[in-house]
Amino acid sequence: MASEDQTEHLLHRYSDKPDPSDSGDSAVADLVNPCLKEGEIYHVFISYSSADCGWAHGFIDRLEAARPGLLTCYHERDFIPGRTVLDNMADCIQGSQKVLLVLSKDFLQSRWCLLEANLSLFRDCIECKPVLPVLLEPCAVPLHLSHLTYLEAGDPNFFSKVLKVLCTPNHLLRSSNVVLFQPPCVYNGKVLLTQQAVEGEDIPNWKAGMFSTTMIPDQLRLVLEKPEAYRKAMSVINSVPTSRFCFRYLWVRVVLCIVLALLLSFLILLGVLISVGFPTQSNPSANSLLARLPVGLGLMVVGLVLIPSLIQITACWAKSKGKEMLREMRLRAGQANMILTQEKLLVGCESRTKLHFIYLSLEGCRETFRKTFQRTGSPAGGWEEQFHTALLYFSSGYACCVTKRHFPFPQPPDMGPGHQESGILCFCQYVSLQLRRGVWA
Repeated sequence: MASEDQTEHLLHRYSDKPDPSDSGDSAVADLVNPCLKEGEIYHVFISYSSADCGWAHGFIDRLEAARPGLLTCYHERDFIPGRTVLDNMADCIQGSQKVLLVLSKDFLQSRWCLLEANLSLFRDCIECKPVLPVLLEPCAVPLHLSHLTYLEAGDPNFFSKVLKVLCTPNHLLRSSNVVLFQPPCVYNGKVLLTQQAVEGEDIPNWKAGMFSTTMIPDQLRLVLEKPEAYRKAMSVINSVPTSRFCFRYLWVRVVLCIVLALLLSFLILLGVLISVGFPTQSNPSANSLLARLPVGLGLMVVGLVLIPSLIQITACWAKSKGKEMLREMRLRAGQANMILTQEKLLVGCESRTKLHFIYLSLEGCRETFRKTFQRTGSPAGGWEEQFHTALLYFSSGYACCVTKRHFPFPQPPDMGPGHQESGILCFCQYVSLQLRRGVWA
């Protein structure tokens, strides 16, 4: 991200032409255009919004004038007519050594939307090629670029910095302070994906949703180092057993409720008849009436208490089964998080058909668990077992809370800072507060 000095330049207005006061032209004599490798046609692909074409054309003209051998590529000149914009962008990015993105509000509403529509293209681009974001005006830097150091068009040394990057071989840029190649740590606490079940939201109450294990969402490809971890985690969540009980059929529950209702009516009628006596030629004696009355009342009480309870259980079976399924899915999500936490990912199970994926490093919380249990004299390795138990029971709920930026309990005023720079509760704080409340979920 930009330094404080760089941020001040965001307040400067930009013109339609690059700043003529830029003294970079005098410093380009010693730079050498990098050699193009096999499959490379251009040194740089420049992507910009048509609304910013005035600035972009002036910048490209100056760039080509300063470095005659530097081959630039941009859409108005080099896109092939008749092909889709995405296809043209893919080929131009593939055939270029570097990618320069001219960021502005218009770019984010047009070009960036196209890139995000095919994040697999952007993932290949950002993994294999240096990406140089140029901030043309104050705007929100996209999440997928926020871990890169960007240049500002208002910087007096902007042009010389751009030339330095473009004339530096790609393998040397990994140690450069102009373009940073580092893990996307600024994703911390950010929601990467909300994934729906394959069947959609309209599934029976007694059934657990199934999630794709074959297609890895593009939002996760950007941060996953081991794609197999995602597939394994999804297999764990999908392993919730589906009910085989006949009650899963609605007609079975309806028929059973009717039978129970008829049984209730029969027991009440039988109880009344036994209590008052069957019609006979002579009236029953007082002793025989006293003997039959408890039996009749007993049958009516059993009918009025037991049968309605059975009817309610039968009628509400699907709903209660759905709650049971959700509890089981959240536990499976906790098991999945034991796998995903190595990829700095957590998954939260909000419902039987919806999962939330967040990017979160738990290294600080792991260290807190280790220090805490070592102070209590726990056996070596015991802290790790406790940490896994916390992941199993609490990580799914924590991921959902982070997703919604809402925790369903007040935070004590004496709660110190956690391990998350974004200001949200860290995982170990969440576990501690839940345990104080006596909650295990």
